[in-house]
Amino acid sequence: MELSTSPRQTGSFLAGRCFTIIAAVAVICIGLPSQRATAGPPFITDDPEPVETGHGELYLSTIDNWARDGVSGTLPHVEFNYGPIENMQLHVLAPMAYDRPNVADNLKYGYGDTEFGIKYRFIQEDQLFPGCPQVGTFPLVEFPTGDRNNGTGTGRAQFFLPVWMQKSWGEENRQWTVYGGGGYWFNPGAGNLNYGFVGVVLQKQLTDKLAVGGELNHSTVSARGQKDHTGLNLGCIYDFTEHWHALLSVGRDIHGSELLTSYAGIQLTF
Repeated sequence: MELSTSPRQTGSFLAGRCFTIIAAVAVICIGLPSQRATAGPPFITDDPEPVETGHGELYLSTIDNWARDGVSGTLPHVEFNYGPIENMQLHVLAPMAYDRPNVADNLKYGYGDTEFGIKYRFIQEDQLFPGCPQVGTFPLVEFPTGDRNNGTGTGRAQFFLPVWMQKSWGEENRQWTVYGGGGYWFNPGAGNLNYGFVGVVLQKQLTDKLAVGGELNHSTVSARGQKDHTGLNLGCIYDFTEHWHALLSVGRDIHGSELLTSYAGIQLTF
């Protein structure tokens, strides 16, 4: 899942607001039938596995990026995925975004760019030959609903065309899973450049409730005067129940300007 609204003392107040909202959603949604959490969040790299037909996922999350020129992110964003038919998933992400450049004293906060997508898996695991990975695509469009002037939007629609693959192996409920791939972002606007993204995640189901993983990703240059960057993230998914899941990742660029990145969220599957 790639967010164009890029993920200091903003933390205490905004984090408190975020977890208040998470608690409210939990109270409202308890009791829905559920599904197990799947791959994708808390990592940037996505997977080809759609939500099962007639089921859905709801995330309430925050993404934060600390870079040399400031801090920005979403706090919170709401993501909803639903499987209307077999092998297909509909996706929408609605963020509240913030931006605080180091040169500015004030935090800019408002509604960001809205993301829509359709995930489609066209090859199942082992479908073509033993050991064959599942393969799919997940085109995204980000509509410029945010305010470019205060740093909470891009001002132009952006498009992402990827291909994702995934393979799992090992004992049931203790599986290893590797997924990844890449795609191309169409990034219009003055000073912007179209750019590529590739990533891979290795994940291990350690217990019935806990999965841990590591991600390596790379993006080419997205704007004139900037550099490409390569990031490393470590993350985990914890299943409180079959309905409720906590997701967390932290990392940084090993080549680039981002000093720290983080994702934290609560997921409801139904």
